[in-house]
Amino acid sequence: VQLQASGGGLVQAGDSLRLSCAASGRTFSSLSMGWFRQAPGKEREFVASIGWSTSSTYYAEFVKGRFTISRDNAKNTVYLQMNSLKPEDTAVYYCAAVPWMVGETSATKYDYWGQGTLVTVSR
Repeated sequence: VQLQASGGGLVQAGDSLRLSCAASGRTFSSLSMGWFRQAPGKEREFVASIGWSTSSTYYAEFVKGRFTISRDNAKNTVYLQMNSLKPEDTAVYYCAAVPWMVGETSATKYDYWGQGTLVTVSR
């Protein structure tokens, strides 16, 4: 499975961004997808995940109500809509995939990773 993340950039606090992650190499509908992020000097942390069935979504507490994960199986793409961005959201965002498993928040459980896209939120 190959994952290609895009959509990062420099925005101001309160702005929105939508990240995309295009997948190839395996039937996308069998993959549960996750977004993680890693800020400078910090460990990679879970942001959100969506199950292969789309009805199961999970969020880290610090993004609930601001971020929304979704997927379009026809386009083999998962999205992360980020609203009300804060400077502390600044990080490299990674998409990840694992077959079938649902609700995984641990990075170690994911088999495939994209290259990351940088999100910078200024004050």
